Amino acid sequence: MRRLNIAIAAAVVGTLAIAGCGSSGKGPVGPTGGIGQQQSAIDPNAKGPAPEVPGATKGGTLTVYSESTPTGFDPTDIYYVDSYAIGKLIYRTPTQYAIRDKQPVLVPDLTDLGTASADKLTWTFKLQPGMKYADGTDVKVEDLAYAVKRSFAHDVYVNGPTYQLQYFKDGDKYKGPYTSGDTYAGVETPDASSLVIHLAKPFSDLPFYLSFPAFTPIPKAKDTKQEYQNNPMATGPYQFDKFTPGTELTLKKNPNWDPNTDPVRHQYPDSWSFKWGQEDVKVQQQVLTSNGPDASSMNYGNIDATLIPSLTGKESQLVQGDSPCTIVVQLDTRKIPLEVRKAVAKAYPSDQIWTAAGLNPYVAERASTIMPPSVPGYNKYTPIPDLTGTGQGDPAGAKALLEAAGKVGFELSWYYDNTKPIPQQTAQIRSDAFKAAGFTVKPIGVSTAELRSKVGDYAAPVNMGQSPGGWCSDWPSGGSWFPVLFQSHSITDGQSWGMLADTALDAEIDAVSNLPLDQQAAKWGELDKKIMGMYVAIPRYYDKMAIVVGTKVGGTEGDATVGMPFFVNMFVKP
Repeated sequence: MRRLNIAIAAAVVGTLAIAGCGSSGKGPVGPTGGIGQQQSAIDPNAKGPAPEVPGATKGGTLTVYSESTPTGFDPTDIYYVDSYAIGKLIYRTPTQYAIRDKQPVLVPDLTDLGTASADKLTWTFKLQPGMKYADGTDVKVEDLAYAVKRSFAHDVYVNGPTYQLQYFKDGDKYKGPYTSGDTYAGVETPDASSLVIHLAKPFSDLPFYLSFPAFTPIPKAKDTKQEYQNNPMATGPYQFDKFTPGTELTLKKNPNWDPNTDPVRHQYPDSWSFKWGQEDVKVQQQVLTSNGPDASSMNYGNIDATLIPSLTGKESQLVQGDSPCTIVVQLDTRKIPLEVRKAVAKAYPSDQIWTAAGLNPYVAERASTIMPPSVPGYNKYTPIPDLTGTGQGDPAGAKALLEAAGKVGFELSWYYDNTKPIPQQTAQIRSDAFKAAGFTVKPIGVSTAELRSKVGDYAAPVNMGQSPGGWCSDWPSGGSWFPVLFQSHSITDGQSWGMLADTALDAEIDAVSNLPLDQQAAKWGELDKKIMGMYVAIPRYYDKMAIVVGTKVGGTEGDATVGMPFFVNMFVKP
């Protein structure tokens, strides 16, 4: 998932690379996790209406501020988390997430959770009866099929997810309905209720993937291409009222949304008013003060550190939650031997960098695993030595490891942004720590404009800190982590952690991917510990959500699938 604030965090914190998100192409709060949680991550029997939120009332307008501006609201083109989270008020998809005890649970939405064929190459999803658009017309299974086809038009919708290109049948050939026509072998509708998807290779996480906005139904006759985002067909509890791209969006109730068909969403406020381009710190102060209409407002940017003292006596206005992201420092296993990687980890000055970067428990939690706590299968195992995300580093111990390996003086090299003070400061902290441990260091300063391309070049003359410097789940499963980051193809894909090229590990990851969903979680947890033990990266922190709401805003909780508020449960208090 693409996260606007992750890119900002990477620059501010001074991580050695740009953070990435799940794609082929935010005191800590939340669950502690444990092996075997996948059973609770899916509920194929969930039905509408959604359970009422305690204390919820209907009516009023809820105003939402943000400094960052969404890229747009065409469902095919949504991949950034702000558009995704807001879109849950507007769009329904084949599957969707409920939030139960702060954990995401995949449930049926427009369809069931699907049935796979024996060879796992064909999936059939059944459209639920009684689904309608805001204009009162019926949602047809052909509209779902058309959305699948439209998702391939990446010449028009450049931001959308791309898993269908590698997993769906003929995904490498079909270019969407505008270029390749309406006939596509990867999807068919044999009857009025069946959406059949044909795959090029097994993809057991397909039910998770179909929760993306890209798969919300779109009638072919209503497709106005680039103009569609200005007034899309709504299936959720709200629809567009007024929209000024980049500035403001007002939502009104969808009169044809039936809560009895929806196991997730509510329709509590009469309207929503989203206002972008608002300075986060200024708006957060207004929200905390809650004078007049600000009492029924919120800001979805993480609370600024300067405002934390202002929370005294207003703790109930702070809403915390998990995000799907882990931030790390990469170690290139092709260039740094295992014993040297262990020395790097032992010398790493985690505490000093945490302080210099201005991190705090509201927005970050020290990491010691690959998957964050929000992903089912997360296993809080005994941390691998020196990979705890904590500590001031042990230069003497690290030097002893180098001496034993005959590697004293080993050169460590990385890129950093030399135009900003915090990256400069953290680069110096690392350099001093590594020198004290017996390393030779070669930090390479580049401009902000150059940094992304430099860290993304796996052939560059550096051996640590390449991108992605973090990862965010596209869905709450290890399937959006391990196949993407640790299989051999990840190197050529340009999204590898550690640049591993191990055919045995590739096969092990494939074997877990091919298991039924309810059997995968424990195996992903085991792989997490195994790969972390290879010292492919130094874990830094799990991103967290920490936002402020007005005194009249209720029902706010985090949506751990995106690290944003779960808007569909929110209401305005009388």
